[in-house]
Amino acid sequence: MKIRHLLVGVALFSMTPAFAQGQAGAKELSLQQAVSYALENNESIKKASYDELGSKYQINEVRSTGLPQVEVKGSAVRTLEKQMFVWNQEGAPPVIRPFGADNTVQAGISVTQLLFNKSYFVGLKAAKSAEDLYRIRKEMATEDVIYNVGSAYYQVLQTKEQFNSINANLDKLNQLEKILTLQYKNDLVKKVDVNRIKVSRINLENQKQTLQTAYEQQQNVLKFFMGMPLEEQITLKSGVEDKLLVEQPTMAGLEEVATERAQFKILNKQKELKSLEVENIRAGYYPSLAAFGNYNYQSQYDGRMIGNSGAMWFPNSQVGLQLNIPIFDGLRKKSQVQQREVELKKLDLDIQQYNKNTQLELSNALSLLGNSQNNISAQEENVKLAQEVYDTTNKLYKEGLSPLSDLLNAETSLREAQTNLNNETLKYQIAQLNYLKAKGELESLTK
Repeated sequence: MKIRHLLVGVALFSMTPAFAQGQAGAKELSLQQAVSYALENNESIKKASYDELGSKYQINEVRSTGLPQVEVKGSAVRTLEKQMFVWNQEGAPPVIRPFGADNTVQAGISVTQLLFNKSYFVGLKAAKSAEDLYRIRKEMATEDVIYNVGSAYYQVLQTKEQFNSINANLDKLNQLEKILTLQYKNDLVKKVDVNRIKVSRINLENQKQTLQTAYEQQQNVLKFFMGMPLEEQITLKSGVEDKLLVEQPTMAGLEEVATERAQFKILNKQKELKSLEVENIRAGYYPSLAAFGNYNYQSQYDGRMIGNSGAMWFPNSQVGLQLNIPIFDGLRKKSQVQQREVELKKLDLDIQQYNKNTQLELSNALSLLGNSQNNISAQEENVKLAQEVYDTTNKLYKEGLSPLSDLLNAETSLREAQTNLNNETLKYQIAQLNYLKAKGELESLTK
């Protein structure tokens, strides 16, 4: 299903200038910009990139064992006490003589080349498969970062909208307090009425302060997921139309959706690697063959070790083949294969559980989307009615036809309705993120 980019939040009211503009020099970010920044700076994605790079080096390491191995070797040995040998002679006392020279010096070069080893070829396949695994893990890390940034972005945006709602209600209470204070001075209302307004205003100011703290904390969470320094100032774009999916989301194509997600690919790649482990263990039953060649110079002499003109050097060289044929290992490899086969069965169960979980996630996301859409419509109507009740009650109060308690109740009901609408809008935005995650289409937010 093709999906249009998710747009940024619903503006319920125009923001107050101080909150809308933010601090001077603050960077203004759309959701797409926040996600793009995170993809370049988030530490989890960087770490996954390093893992992917490391897997390429791992392939080179495995491949190197199949290339010629060349070594230059040298040794110099000074014999402090020679070994004694005894020659027995018939009819004569035995002859005892030292054996060997005072000094033995040798230098040479050796070359070995692997000709056949089944484990080598299996290991090369496993290294390439591991590279794919790290690449998929990077995809999964990217999906997690996009989801976390999107969720944190909406949290900040909705808190910002709720802050605006409280500001609007505070303006109303401040105006009403001024009017009542004037009326009290002219003996038109009781002092208790002024105090009740003050209590409501103070309570709302406390809520505003709490909300301001929550807003700053949520911004820090967003910066954390983006990989942005906490001291950097940002403000989020708002006042754009609500995000809509192009087509009505459904459960159609669930099997295809499940196989396209990074988590499914990781499970299958892990299964592939485990199968290669089994193949590598069984490769231990096959013989291995290598070729080798050595060329050396050696000298043995008595006297001084360095600067001895009497030392003579003699070359020697060898070439050959080395064949290793495994016969019996005490059933060690058989036990290793059985262990891996048990782990393969566990991975099959993980895949089954994953398929069920994907179906559950998509079903829950669809259910939440539908429920949130209905609730948003109901809460929008509720805000409209609460506004009408407040306006009417305010008018009646000014005309002396309604008590102050009715006006305060109407103001509270309006504020609750606005908060509920904000909450439902946030639920709808998170539901869309969950739907995109279940469909494996979170990267559409970057386009």
